[in-house]
Amino acid sequence: MLHSSPNDILKTNMEKAVQLANKAVGYTSPNPSVGALIVKDGRVIGEGFTLPPGQHHAEIVALRQAGTQAKGSELYTTLEPCCTFGRTPPCTTAIIEAGIKTVYVATIDPNPKVSGKGCETLRDAGISVIMLEASGVTELYEGFAKYILQGIPFITAKYAMSLDGKIATASGDSKWITGVTSRLLVQELRKKCDAILVGINTVLADDPQLTCRDESGSPLDRQPLRVVLDSKCRFPQNSRMLQEPGETLVITGRSAPKQSINNLRNLGVCVIESDSGSTVPLDWGMVLNLLGNKHIVNLLVEGGSHVLGTLFDGGFVDKVYAFIAPKIIGGENSLSPVGGTGIDNMELSWNLETPRWELIGQDWLIIGYPTRAG
Repeated sequence: MLHSSPNDILKTNMEKAVQLANKAVGYTSPNPSVGALIVKDGRVIGEGFTLPPGQHHAEIVALRQAGTQAKGSELYTTLEPCCTFGRTPPCTTAIIEAGIKTVYVATIDPNPKVSGKGCETLRDAGISVIMLEASGVTELYEGFAKYILQGIPFITAKYAMSLDGKIATASGDSKWITGVTSRLLVQELRKKCDAILVGINTVLADDPQLTCRDESGSPLDRQPLRVVLDSKCRFPQNSRMLQEPGETLVITGRSAPKQSINNLRNLGVCVIESDSGSTVPLDWGMVLNLLGNKHIVNLLVEGGSHVLGTLFDGGFVDKVYAFIAPKIIGGENSLSPVGGTGIDNMELSWNLETPRWELIGQDWLIIGYPTRAG
């Protein structure tokens, strides 16, 4: 009979904590989603993940489940326990009072104001703190790390295209390029983000709902903010978005028709006027700061071509999800997923770092982090 080594057991326990953390992604912002596991004598006696803002952190959920058994046990947590008062008391205090013997931490808090202090507090109390790497942890906190350091969202660009690089036919038809399995995965991406952003051309062409739905097609209770960039305020009052649960934000130009702005506001749409207009380039800095102030940590941008193009032109994209369908569309006037100004020399192109490929149904999905070539 094969027996697991001590190191294998430690890794397995932390992997379980990561799985717990992933259950709460999308529901905890602006707080990070954390998973915690309490083990004693080889048996799990408590587990938990971060609850919505203002409620218990993962460690507290696990400690409450463990109760008095927690004394002398091991705690596995995906992120360094907090040591300051916020909406809730510090987790380090509860860990110390519970009599935890050893704390395994997957990653240190990226917030420079508290980074390392949680572990230091625990060590000062006589608790053994051990760093234990786990697969998927960096990806779990990449959005939170950017938000906490820069105050703006982590931007994921998502698009679906044919094998010849088209997102629609010359007539504008785009339903559906990818298969059902890919579209279900997109629902998972939406569920994990705080906001979905598109341009007005996508709204006019596709009349999208931009909602999170379950496998039966029913909308979920929690919906990300829908953001539409619409410099001339052409957003249709009969848009399907306005029939869906959740909030819609339209960012328009100051020169847009005031009646159109008022009509949308009367329908419950939040409309923000910016200096961007038909002759003024889109100010992505303003947009991202605005969303950061609204505590948007993870932003999913779904197009269209112009929006994605200007994002890449400005170097704002942090991550790419590119779905490629085994279809040929053709057509010189058929749009590609990334418009904008583009580049003059290949040495300035964007490369995807640490790319990974997955077969999703009959489609290919490429995931990676764009960096300038060279």
